[in-house]
Amino acid sequence: MDAKGVNIFNIRELSGSMGDFGTLIPLAAGYIVVCGLDPAAILITVGLVSIITGLIFKLPIPIEPMKVLAAIAIAQSWTPSMIYASGFAMGLTWLIFSITGVIELIARYTPHPVVRGIQVALGVMLAIQAYYLMSTWWLLGIAVLVVALLLRNNRVLPSMLVIMGIGIVISLYHGLPSKDGLIGFSLPVITTFDFNNLWTVMVLGGFAQIPLTATNSVLSTASLLKTYWPGREIKPRSLSLSIGLFNLGLPFLGGMPICHGAGGLAAKHYFGARTGGANISIGIIEIIAGLFLAGFAALVFAEFPEAVIGAMMLLIGMELLKFIKAVPWGWEYIPLGATVVVSVIFNMAYGFIAGLVIFYLIRYYYRLQVKRR
Repeated sequence: MDAKGVNIFNIRELSGSMGDFGTLIPLAAGYIVVCGLDPAAILITVGLVSIITGLIFKLPIPIEPMKVLAAIAIAQSWTPSMIYASGFAMGLTWLIFSITGVIELIARYTPHPVVRGIQVALGVMLAIQAYYLMSTWWLLGIAVLVVALLLRNNRVLPSMLVIMGIGIVISLYHGLPSKDGLIGFSLPVITTFDFNNLWTVMVLGGFAQIPLTATNSVLSTASLLKTYWPGREIKPRSLSLSIGLFNLGLPFLGGMPICHGAGGLAAKHYFGARTGGANISIGIIEIIAGLFLAGFAALVFAEFPEAVIGAMMLLIGMELLKFIKAVPWGWEYIPLGATVVVSVIFNMAYGFIAGLVIFYLIRYYYRLQVKRR
């Protein structure tokens, strides 16, 4: 969409729509291969959410798996029922946060350098993870970086389409010889879960997911949206509401817990997405793939080369690192630095708390100095 909110559909938007696949592909593959989720259901539900988000917000809002929940669920081989329960629990949590205004209070008292610190920390973490993924096949990773940089602004052959093409060809080369039944019509079925699992999954991973969603999916995404589209502010409360409502419905369609994310937004923007047309375009493709090519997509997800994902992560990490310049030079760099360091060493929840505490302690100190004068 342009500055006035009109969705655009072109090859550049389509390229940008795939920018956050670096997060979606490996985590979706884990849910499918390890936890037994239906690939058709995952594709169709993500596609539906993408289309709805594009129509409502008219901006390329990313749709991503909740990372902490996904990592824990895959590591512990959760059952589909547990995954659906975790999504429903997250839906209730973020709906309550939005309706009660809790998320607005968090946003009001979270200072600018802490928000930017979370974004920079995410950039550092993506760059670190990118190194390990690219090390699985350095030549391929470097080739993808070269392609991305050379074709970044190419309107005829956008870089992301070429990168995805490379990844798909390689994944098919490795996976096709041992697979059959890749094409066929399938519909997601209505799914249910054991409501007794709600507290269990919150203890196992849900409570750890909340601070990451608050900082990265809501506050940092809202801040980044304002940076990229200054006249198109989307409030944290709206993002919280969308996360809540989507996650309340997805468990009954076989979907995984989803959220938004600053990294995904930076990725979409970096590769050319500027409007909700990007979300609508990729949503249609995902639904078609889920209906007719679920087996094919599951193969691509499972065999997609890690070096390609690593190269994508490195580019997005570098994009996020530049937001350190958004904080004026001065004492505010101290809480920003604390947020980054603690987030990278421990996690974003601790980094967020450390940044808040240091920011308000320093501000209190300066106010005391002013009063003494």
